[in-house]
Amino acid sequence: MPELPEVETVRRSLAPALEGARVVSVEVHHPRLARHNERPADIADRLRGRIIRRVGRTGKYLLADVEGNLTWVTHLGMSGRIELTDPGRVMQPHTHVVVGTDRGREMRMVDPRTFGFVAVYTPEEFNASTIADLGRDALNDLPRSPVWVRRMAGRRVAVKVLLLDQTFVAGLGNIYADEVLHRAGIRPDRPVGSLNNDEIKRLRASVHPILQAGLRWGGTSLDDLAYLLPDGRAGRYLDRLRVYGRRGLPCRRDGTAIERTVIGGRSSFWCPACQK
Repeated sequence: MPELPEVETVRRSLAPALEGARVVSVEVHHPRLARHNERPADIADRLRGRIIRRVGRTGKYLLADVEGNLTWVTHLGMSGRIELTDPGRVMQPHTHVVVGTDRGREMRMVDPRTFGFVAVYTPEEFNASTIADLGRDALNDLPRSPVWVRRMAGRRVAVKVLLLDQTFVAGLGNIYADEVLHRAGIRPDRPVGSLNNDEIKRLRASVHPILQAGLRWGGTSLDDLAYLLPDGRAGRYLDRLRVYGRRGLPCRRDGTAIERTVIGGRSSFWCPACQK
C-alpha cells in the first residue's frame, strides 16, 4: 500500500497541475471506487464545473479543497496509483477514475484490486467519515514526545502495531514503520508500555528522517511496480531500505542477518542485534 512518502510525492506532482484548475469532465468506470458516496453519480455531479482550490494530504489520503466547500478524497488502497497525462493517451488497464480539467490535463486513477476509492464529501459527510478519526499527520503535525509518553503508558500492544494505527499517528505503513523502528533501535514486538522515556523520544525522533528520506527518493516502488509517480517513473527508495524486505541479508548497521516476524498479521523485518 502506498504510504505517506508515496502519497506526498503524488500530491507534490498533482498540486501544480490541479490547483486553480476547473474540472470539466469526470468518469468513474468502476462503481466500487465510488462506494463511499451514497450515489456514485455524486462524484461527477459535485466535481464537474468546480475549481480545485488546493491539493492537500493527511496521512495516506489526498484531500483536495474544491469550490463549494467540498472535499475530494482519493485513497490509493493496496494497489492504486495516479497518472497525470494528456487526454487521448491510451488508458492503462484498470483505469477506473478519470478527471479532466480546463488546463488540458487528466488525472487518472489506476487500481487493479479496487481497494482504493474516491469520494466527494460535504462538510457534514467528511466529519462523519473515518478520515475525521485520523491521528495527527506523521510528517507535518507529529505530536511532541511528552504526548507520546502519555499515550503509550501502560499499553500492551506491540509497538509495530501501534505505529500502524492511523488513529495514533497518520501516514506510517508497514515499510516505514519497520524503517523507523530500526533507526530507533527498538524491536517491533516490544510491548508499548515497556518503552522508557528515552526510547520513546528516540522512536519519535526517527519518524521525520525516515519519511524525509523516502520523499527525497520519490517513495518506494516494490518489484510489482504497483506504485509509480504520476509521470510513470518508479520511486527509488527500495535499494536504500535498511530492513524492510531484506530477510537474511546483512543489517546495514552491524552486518547481522535481518529476520522476519509476523506481528499483528503483518510481515515485520528487523535486526536482532541492534534492535532491543
